Amino acid sequence: MAEPAAPIAPPIRPRNLTGAAYVTLCCAFIAGSTLCAKALGAAREIEIEGLLQQAAALHPLQIAFGRFFFGFLVILPVALWKRVSLAGAPWRLHAGRVVAGWLGVSFMFAAVSFLPLADATAISFLSPLFAMGLAILFLGERVGPWRWAAAAIAFAGAAVVAQPGAASFQSAAFLALAAAASMGAELVLIKRLADREPALRILLLNNALAALLAGAAALFVWSPPTGAQWLLLAGTGVFMVTAQSLNLRGMAVAEASFIAPFFYATLLYAALYDWLIFHEIPALTTGLGAALIVAGALILGWRERRAATHALKC
Repeated sequence: MAEPAAPIAPPIRPRNLTGAAYVTLCCAFIAGSTLCAKALGAAREIEIEGLLQQAAALHPLQIAFGRFFFGFLVILPVALWKRVSLAGAPWRLHAGRVVAGWLGVSFMFAAVSFLPLADATAISFLSPLFAMGLAILFLGERVGPWRWAAAAIAFAGAAVVAQPGAASFQSAAFLALAAAASMGAELVLIKRLADREPALRILLLNNALAALLAGAAALFVWSPPTGAQWLLLAGTGVFMVTAQSLNLRGMAVAEASFIAPFFYATLLYAALYDWLIFHEIPALTTGLGAALIVAGALILGWRERRAATHALKC
């Protein structure tokens, strides 16, 4: 007599609202990391409750070192506890991602020294569009009219935020655009890594290798930080690693298509921090441009999801 078949376990239902909460909190820490960078590298004197006092601004390369070095210090104990192995790691992919990530962080930290936090954050949202362009060039992906339309809408939004007619604004806006382009390259490499690497090893190698690279670059511009500046340097790393952990947690419990739009809450936090700390109120052009950028990115994400669903059905 044949044994009865074992009952099939019901599929795990995604907890979308929980995932959205994780991602929304993640955005607060991302904006917090950039806020620390802005306080450290601002081109004018800034005092945050007496912390910075008359300290000179730090170079963006030095701030980038703080972000990765302190991020590595947070990740290392967890990696040792989990006994993360480095055997078989695709070192070329990791190295490419590290260079792209370091450039993105350095350009972004330079941009926020001159731009309002909300403006630089809005322009950085162009990174998925740059990732699309790089996928066309290097991966041979085909792009239809919807994707081109999304790119046109988003870049129009970037032009509104950057105000090309304002000469004093152009160079700083180009720094933010360079950050978005570097982050777009990083997105392409992260997609390649995510298919073959555990998340903790990606975080460990990214922060460790980038800390070495950023440290070597920072040696040429190093100036001794004050005690308060060391605290803010630590904040850039600790906040970003916390954000990465919350993001991974949100992706683990929810559907990616549901939580993706919540990443744009970073812009709201950036505007709030600008208002609370630097007393800067976002201009009307920032809101309009940001809305266009987000609309373009959402259209792109929608088409990506539809294409993936169609491929699974074929």
